[in-house]
Amino acid sequence: MPYVGVEAMNRHLVEIGATVSPGAIALLIIDCAGWRRSNQLVVPDNIVLLKWPSYAPELNPTENIWQYLRANASANSV
Repeated sequence: MPYVGVEAMNRHLVEIGATVSPGAIALLIIDCAGWRRSNQLVVPDNIVLLKWPSYAPELNPTENIWQYLRANASANSV
């Protein structure tokens, strides 16, 4: 989609909900973007949204890569 917003997120949720196996529940981990927290979201019954904390670098595995690179590969070599 060319833009983000509540409408785009609702369409995304419908698509995900349609692909979930019958009887299963999809768990989506979402960040705190406004359109993902909106009261206007229509979440299908087979999807549960888990909101990511607003700042939690320790939960993001990519942060470990940057920490390693800063300490080893790219320290003072810009």
